[in-house]
Amino acid sequence: MQFDVTVPTVGDRVAQMVVKQYLEPGLDRVFDPNSYGYRPGKSAHQAIEQTRKRCWDYDWALDLDIKGFFDTIDHALLVRALRKHCQEAWVLLYVERWLKAPVEMPDGTIQKREAGTPQGGVVSPLLANLFLHYAFDAWMRRTFPSIPFERYADDAICHCRTRQEAEHLKAALEKRFADCHLTLHPQKTQVVYCRDSNRRGTHPQIHFTFLGFTFQPRRAKNRWGKLFTRFLPAVGPQALKRMRERIRSWRLPQHAPLPLTDIARILNPILQGWWQYYGRFYPTEMWKLFTYFDERLGVWLRRKYKSLKRHRGRSLRRLNSIAKRNPSFFVHWARLGHATVG
Repeated sequence: MQFDVTVPTVGDRVAQMVVKQYLEPGLDRVFDPNSYGYRPGKSAHQAIEQTRKRCWDYDWALDLDIKGFFDTIDHALLVRALRKHCQEAWVLLYVERWLKAPVEMPDGTIQKREAGTPQGGVVSPLLANLFLHYAFDAWMRRTFPSIPFERYADDAICHCRTRQEAEHLKAALEKRFADCHLTLHPQKTQVVYCRDSNRRGTHPQIHFTFLGFTFQPRRAKNRWGKLFTRFLPAVGPQALKRMRERIRSWRLPQHAPLPLTDIARILNPILQGWWQYYGRFYPTEMWKLFTYFDERLGVWLRRKYKSLKRHRGRSLRRLNSIAKRNPSFFVHWARLGHATVG
């Protein structure tokens, strides 16, 4: 892990914000419509929605993963791209200063920054978008104009008609990124078959993860209630694992003295944020997380009340009764009117 020698001063952060506000309006007009990351009026949900629609129209997807992107951005290429849109000496001076700020390594040694953008810098996402606009977006429009894509920062999905087209694009992008001093991750960059009820044949890769959502064949119902398979996004296993670990870190059973109203006041905003993001697509997958949360609340109840100590079933029935009386305590209770266990 590497980190800046000093915490940015208030003045430095203000200066970065001034540069960002100066550059962003002009650069945003240049950026591709299918670039969604860190842009005004754009969102991850828009990128996921567009990806979902195109996976229905195109049989194949190329899932791109750039190895260590933010640490390997070439400074000379980035400044050259910036000079195409800005000739203000003070802006260029500040940007080059931020790019070259040294870093302190874990052993305490100071190392010059030869590539990459400062992590957490206010202006870093804008500069990264500018770099990939020329390294990827504009190049795709020139070289493969018939292949649509979605990009969010350094994550991108390309949509192809055939497997051969996807493999050809992958090889071309490996060379393109090498020319830009970037590397496609050899294991994580993959060609994916968007399998559904209408697509025959097999392929070793039938899923990919984009912005925390895993796209894969999933059961769905048509307007007449008939079940079929469609290629759809839902909260991914890694995202679920991270959220479960966060819930486990709260150690709810150790907070038995607290009233449930306090627990709800503290934790429900976090659950609400998770639901607003991951519950947008195929929301039933999120019930796995809420069931786990309610199970932890059941353990909390058993620790709080001696009469429930050895009675899991009774404690979960009590939890459901509480949920019915107080559905506003937690976001999933409000939607169901009861807890997800019992």
